[in-house]
Amino acid sequence: MSETETTNVQEAATKHEQILKYIESLKIGSKISVRKIAEMLGVSEGTAYRAIKEADAIGLVATKERVGTVRVEKKLRDQMDKLTFAEVVNMVDGEVLGGMAGLDKTLNKFVIGAMEQDAMMRYIDPGSLLIVGNRSTAHLGALEQGAGVLITGGFGTSEEVKELADRLELPIISSSYDTFTVASLINRAIYDRLIKKKILLIEDIVPQSMQVYALKAHHTLKDWQRLHEDTGHSRFPVVDEWNRVIGMITSKDLIGAEPDQTIDKRMTRGPVTASANTSVAAAAHLMVWEGIELLPIIDMSRKLTGVISRKDVLKAMQHIQRQPQHGETFEDLIWSGFCEEKDGDGHTVFRGTITPQMTNRLGTVSEGVLTVLMTQAAYHAVQDVKKGDLVLDNMASYFIKPVQIDSAVEIRPRIIEVSRKFGKIDVEMHLDGVLVAKAMLTAQVFEP
Repeated sequence: MSETETTNVQEAATKHEQILKYIESLKIGSKISVRKIAEMLGVSEGTAYRAIKEADAIGLVATKERVGTVRVEKKLRDQMDKLTFAEVVNMVDGEVLGGMAGLDKTLNKFVIGAMEQDAMMRYIDPGSLLIVGNRSTAHLGALEQGAGVLITGGFGTSEEVKELADRLELPIISSSYDTFTVASLINRAIYDRLIKKKILLIEDIVPQSMQVYALKAHHTLKDWQRLHEDTGHSRFPVVDEWNRVIGMITSKDLIGAEPDQTIDKRMTRGPVTASANTSVAAAAHLMVWEGIELLPIIDMSRKLTGVISRKDVLKAMQHIQRQPQHGETFEDLIWSGFCEEKDGDGHTVFRGTITPQMTNRLGTVSEGVLTVLMTQAAYHAVQDVKKGDLVLDNMASYFIKPVQIDSAVEIRPRIIEVSRKFGKIDVEMHLDGVLVAKAMLTAQVFEP
């Protein structure tokens, strides 16, 4: 690469970071456009567009219907269960009739206005959202108590209500959906956020300003030894002149190396990396699969922002297992109806009933549900003899007979072998003593 080309790349990288810092410095609610940023900072529209997309990904900006891209307050992960009025507008295909300036405010709860107004007002607090039909007096009452209003059935409201909404900066939203549909959509969104909130991400355990030790391709064995003595670590990411990860180097890679031999001759190229929004569980599984001890954390430009060790990940996994569960996934719901028992020989048996939600269009249990049930049985069987988590490698399933709605089934997992790192489990499902499904699972086991 020529000197001119190097300078251009460095300038482009610097401009990208400058744009992000500029966006972060803007006042909440400021409108942002590609053309305006390109002109103001003297960059190409392509560079401005890429920076705005990254700002959107990290939560600095949001694109709103009929408003455009605006600077928003970055939502903390401990507030993920809080919806903004703008998000409600999007999920109910709503139209904002007034109070546009308050779209970024969060709502604490929603109240369905299916009662007399005096009774209704006792339940409305500042930050609430009243879901109601075309009742202008109820709209006014809610606004006066600091709540937003969602009008169902596609109805509008009076000019007096709109003016008050604008003055108080509390949104008035109209949706063509009925009350039940709107409440279901909002409730589902809050529930999904509770599930996301319980998922621990790498950014939750890696500090943003952590000290990262790295080497460059032209560094030598002597440089590695010096850094090893200073830090006590033996594994380091290798970065280029723009701080982008290009390799990993460990003490094993340097066995037999000459003191002046450069790192690029010994490093592992194209290393496995992760981003800050990768889940800790996914990072743990990845490190087990790849057999690696140190995982570099990169941003959207592949620049090194941190590292996470297997010890850090497994410690975080221990923390996850001790936490209460907020919100259930489909897998949780499927397995929740099964209880663990012991048969006459002391073997583990899981018994439960096939519910209507578990079936397909033919009224028999879905193959996907059967797979979940047998996988969960295998997981719990391993948990009884060895604390740890399973990373499924392979599963061979056989569905022998159809299973109808309301069938009471029993699942019998049998551990064939569990070593320090691997497990093999045979699982059978029986209905009235007859084998209806069978699976053989092989998995990797890692201990927290």
